Amino acid sequence: MTEGRVPPDQAEQHSEASAVYLRFRELFGGVPQRSRRSRPAKDQVAGASVPYGVGRDPRGLGNIVDALTTELGWSSPLAQSELMEGWVDLAGEETAKHSSPVGISEGVLTVSCESTAWATQLRIMRAELMTRIAVRFPDAGIQSIRFQGPEAPSWKRGPRSIPGRGPRDTYG
Repeated sequence: MTEGRVPPDQAEQHSEASAVYLRFRELFGGVPQRSRRSRPAKDQVAGASVPYGVGRDPRGLGNIVDALTTELGWSSPLAQSELMEGWVDLAGEETAKHSSPVGISEGVLTVSCESTAWATQLRIMRAELMTRIAVRFPDAGIQSIRFQGPEAPSWKRGPRSIPGRGPRDTYG
C-alpha cells in the first residue's frame, strides 16, 4: 500500500461519512446551534432573576411560614388554636385546673368550669382575661368570653324515665 491511497473499504466508509456530514450540514445550515444558556444579554428581561440580585437574599423558614399563613388566611384559626393550647399560661395554673376552653364560635370563647363558683369567679376576671387575650393573641378575633358552669342532670333519659308528659300535680 502506498501512503496516498486509501484502501477500498475505508474509502467507502469515508465517502459515506462525508455524505452524512454534507447532508447534516445542508439540513442544519452549517451554523452550530447556540445552547439555551448562551442567550445574548438583550434577550433577557430586565429585572429577571439573577444571582445576588434584589430579593434573592435567603429568608428564614419562620418568615416564609408566617407569610404563607397570612396569604392563605390561616392566621386567625392558628391563633385560636394557640389560645386553646395556651389556656394554662393565659388563665393561670390554679384557674386552669378548674376550667378549660371548649371552643370558639363567632368570636366568642366558651370556657367550661367545674362549678358555678368557678364560673362566677371567672366572670369577675373577664376584663383581665380579655386584656391578656388581646395582647397575646391579637389575630384570634376573640370579642367576648362565655363561662359555663356544670351541666345540670337531665331526667329525660334513663332507666326510671317514662314516655309522655311526665309527672304532674294530681292533687285537688
